[in-house]
Amino acid sequence: MAGASSRLPSDFTDPVAMTEALIRCPSVTPADGGALDLVSSALTGLGFEVERLDFGGGGRPLIGNLYARLGTARPNLCFAGHTDVVPVGDLTRWTHGPFEAVTEDGQIFGRGACDMKSAIAAFVAAVARHRQAGAPLPGSISLLITGDEEGPSIDGTRAVVGALSARGEEIDHALVGEPTSKDMVGDTIKIGRRGSVTVRLTVVGVQGHVAYPQDADNPLPVLARLAEGLSAHELDRGLPAFDPSNLEIIDFHVGNDTTNLIPAKGRLTFNVRFNPLWTGEKLIGHLKRVVGELLDRPDRTLEWDVHISSEPFLTEKGAFTGVVAGAIEAVTGTKPHLSTGGGTSDARFLKTICPVLEAGLVGRTMHQVDERVAVADIEQLTQVYQSLISAYFAKFAQSTGDARGRSNADG
Repeated sequence: MAGASSRLPSDFTDPVAMTEALIRCPSVTPADGGALDLVSSALTGLGFEVERLDFGGGGRPLIGNLYARLGTARPNLCFAGHTDVVPVGDLTRWTHGPFEAVTEDGQIFGRGACDMKSAIAAFVAAVARHRQAGAPLPGSISLLITGDEEGPSIDGTRAVVGALSARGEEIDHALVGEPTSKDMVGDTIKIGRRGSVTVRLTVVGVQGHVAYPQDADNPLPVLARLAEGLSAHELDRGLPAFDPSNLEIIDFHVGNDTTNLIPAKGRLTFNVRFNPLWTGEKLIGHLKRVVGELLDRPDRTLEWDVHISSEPFLTEKGAFTGVVAGAIEAVTGTKPHLSTGGGTSDARFLKTICPVLEAGLVGRTMHQVDERVAVADIEQLTQVYQSLISAYFAKFAQSTGDARGRSNADG
């Protein structure tokens, strides 16, 4: 960790310095760029027991992850996040280098500034301030940091959660530091997410000459009919806590550059974000019936390639939601909106072991060219997380009783 140590800020209570150091690690998935070593060094310096849990191989790249815990008692409050980032895009359009962490007009520019290296830095600083203040820790604080959130998400949080569960590691509540806020820090908490399924549907026809269509079977008009029908189909009208499920066509693929050839097959790709009115399996069964009704004839040959990446979930309002919302309001003066909107996150894996919420920075520039975050927002988020740590243990730490039982009742 010599390289990481040389970049490690001297003051762990300073979230801006840690943000800058993390941005300077070029950690585009699956590369790590030294980011996890940097976090590991900081947490070790704060007294955490840090464990690397790397997974991959067998044709997949090795993915770095870490799990760190401060304390051994329960309840265990876990902060989850990722150091990996998406590609930078058109480098010539960046005002400053995406891995230079330049501050201009009160904004830090860099890939990962918003999503979500600043949130990791803020939580580390919050823990450092909690310890510096000599505040008690009647339980444990843990961090689960992955390098695979922006990638396939196979060997990241999913794998770490499986490993922790297998050995009986108890996490009572988790907070994911994704950039959930819309206009100002803390204005939105994610209390759940819709599920996601991607379907690659291939229609098989018969290749032939365009001048002799009677001797061929063109699959493309069928594909167009399916695209139009699926796009117009109403899956549901939503739930009180969830938007309606939506199906979006995201790709057509034929691969035919020949002007006088009817192709043998064509592929339609679509993604569905679905609420708890469906499970992934139930939704696929429904879509197959819809497709069958849209076909020009029942004997069409279809090839279905289905990937259910997540099921919908909801963390019910309760004590944990109240603690997180209260910590935000105490610092910002704003009562956060509780939402299930947006895309997927690693909360979909953590929800299998404990109640989970998401709260972080304003996400307006995430994944964009000139991704950036306000320095003042990083400081405010640090204060929110510090307030949360104090409020969490004041609420959930008790000398007797089972913390997991309380978490399920109060989550």
